[in-house]
Amino acid sequence: MLVSLLVSSDLVETKEVDTNMLTDSAIKALKPEDKPRKTADRDGLYLLIKPNGTKLWQQSYRFAGKQKVLSHGIYDTVTLSKARAKCDAARVLLADGKDPGLLKQQKKATQKAAAKNTFKQIAEDYLKLRAHELSPRHIERTRRRLELHIFPVLGDKAIDSITPEELLKQINKIVDAGTIETANRVLQLCGRVFRYAGSRRLVTTDITSLLKDLVPNAKKNHFAAPADDPALVGELLRAMDGFKGSQVVRAALQLAPMLFARPGELRTMKWSEIDFEKQEWSYTITKTDTRQIVPLSTQAVDILSGLARKDDYVFYSSRSGKRPMSDNALLAALRRMGIEKDELVIHGWRAVARTMLVEELKEPQDYVEHQLGHAVIDANGRAYNRTSFIKERHRMMQRWSDYLDGLKHGGNVVPIHNKA
Repeated sequence: MLVSLLVSSDLVETKEVDTNMLTDSAIKALKPEDKPRKTADRDGLYLLIKPNGTKLWQQSYRFAGKQKVLSHGIYDTVTLSKARAKCDAARVLLADGKDPGLLKQQKKATQKAAAKNTFKQIAEDYLKLRAHELSPRHIERTRRRLELHIFPVLGDKAIDSITPEELLKQINKIVDAGTIETANRVLQLCGRVFRYAGSRRLVTTDITSLLKDLVPNAKKNHFAAPADDPALVGELLRAMDGFKGSQVVRAALQLAPMLFARPGELRTMKWSEIDFEKQEWSYTITKTDTRQIVPLSTQAVDILSGLARKDDYVFYSSRSGKRPMSDNALLAALRRMGIEKDELVIHGWRAVARTMLVEELKEPQDYVEHQLGHAVIDANGRAYNRTSFIKERHRMMQRWSDYLDGLKHGGNVVPIHNKA
């Protein structure tokens, strides 16, 4: 028995086909014509042959009184047997009162959304959002950590499908490698990505909050990585000059390396303690209840002279001029600039100054220790007075500021080789 398939006016009528249905050899023998044409198989399944020779599996069906078409892929990618299996599956859905075409569209939409909502894509979106407030260097370093530790395994997973166990496994790999600080930083970074996803309603939980107690903490210190890297010191100085926050915070950031006082001493500096005529800052070291004199370079005087005087404190709180800025204000400013705590903490400038003044500028150790506010003992075992070497320290502090300017502008960058 022979049958013909009725088609629309833009299709040519198919040739007659045996009701035993299509075979692979018959399909391969089908040749394209000037217009698309259909060749039937069974149960609404047919092959659409395009003029360019492409052969597409399609299935004709009715749902809710409407004639519809469902695509099943390209022949040879989808074999005859696979096309029939897809056809049968669609018929089962129809028998259950479901529209196979609509379900397929919904599945595609879900997959498309999932492709956009992978951990990697959300992380990239988060970094783009922060690009205006973080340095390019910080953005690139952050992306590199994710590329090394998270993206290879979890990057292509939908962010809402990642389990705490999966993430912990990746974090533990970093811990096992002996880089606990990096493990904590990567976990914190993942937390920021998950919270950003939460703000877009892509996840309901920040799973990193469940893992904090399961990752060992790194030891806290005041380590300053650039102490033996003048080039990096210059980069940090340029970053602080470009700080886009308040003038008061920027001034404190700029003075921290010049004066290398303890953070608590710097942020509580008072106008009454500054003698602009002598170019000195004099205050009491709380820990030892002794007076300390800090010679001010011309650069330091210029910065201080450019600040508006508001009550007692030079670096006053944004909430009240009657209080000094908080102990976290400068640290938070560094983080906003993308400077991590393993690169620099404010206290770390003391280590930078101690190393470079002695090793790089060849200043006497006693001068440096005096300026750090440390007790210096003479040959008879007596502590020097805090005003000792004041003339020499004035010269040293001016030379130090000049040296920092050289680093900031890319000059005088000589690596330190004699690391004991």
